[in-house]
Amino acid sequence: MSNTNSIGVFDSGYGGLTVFKSIIKELPDYNYIYLGDNARAPYGDHSFEIVYQYTLQCVEWLFAQGCPLVILACNTASAKALRSIQQHVLPFKYPDHRVLGVIRPTAEVIGAYTQSRTIGVMGTRGTVNSESYPIEIKKFFPDVKVVQQSCPMLVPLIENNEHLTSGANHFVKKYLDELFLQAPNLDCILLACTHYPLIIPKLQQFLPTNMQVLSQGAIVASSLVTYLKNHPEMERKIGRTGYKQFFTSGDPEVFDNRASLFFGENIHSKQMKLQ
Repeated sequence: MSNTNSIGVFDSGYGGLTVFKSIIKELPDYNYIYLGDNARAPYGDHSFEIVYQYTLQCVEWLFAQGCPLVILACNTASAKALRSIQQHVLPFKYPDHRVLGVIRPTAEVIGAYTQSRTIGVMGTRGTVNSESYPIEIKKFFPDVKVVQQSCPMLVPLIENNEHLTSGANHFVKKYLDELFLQAPNLDCILLACTHYPLIIPKLQQFLPTNMQVLSQGAIVASSLVTYLKNHPEMERKIGRTGYKQFFTSGDPEVFDNRASLFFGENIHSKQMKLQ
């Protein structure tokens, strides 16, 4: 018998909703709580220590709501906070809880998407500066070359719904040009920010038709399916009534208005009060 616990899904803001949408598609019957830390977003330019503190606070809040498993659907949080939480917090304070991220599942499969063995990573400054993707990908595919490009203007463009307008062309072309300048033979671009799937149509205007553009939602969802199969002791803890609840540390009305852009349907959130 499953109890009423939920899978927690966390992001610094809205982007994690693109991952959450993919998870629900794969596992529609499970219970979920989504938390966006919109009051303190974006995380991309914060230090490791600040991102760790913010992420841990939100993870512990989700634990307190009855989430024995939390997915960090945020590349910056996965890059700057996940390992410290897994190694230094869970074993001592929450031995029966688990926190998973988005970087490792992507690194485990990305080699299958490149013929030239060269991939480009587009992400926030925080994710790019962490070097998490080159480090993790090398563990699984040491022959794959990874080049990175930080794209600080993409998140603001997306959150203001300007990402598919002609005004976005300058920045999209600039970031792609800088990426290809590093590796003209790359044949796969990883969107290492969960906001970026929304800008794929704009990216494709400037890319060759045979270029692989890889977003993380389906990869993370598939990895979670495998994880639950391999960890039945965790799977049994999760309720399966299709319950979904959304929380934001920001203004729920603002969150709800923007969230549908990422989630594809209307959302009614509640506010999580920061301590």
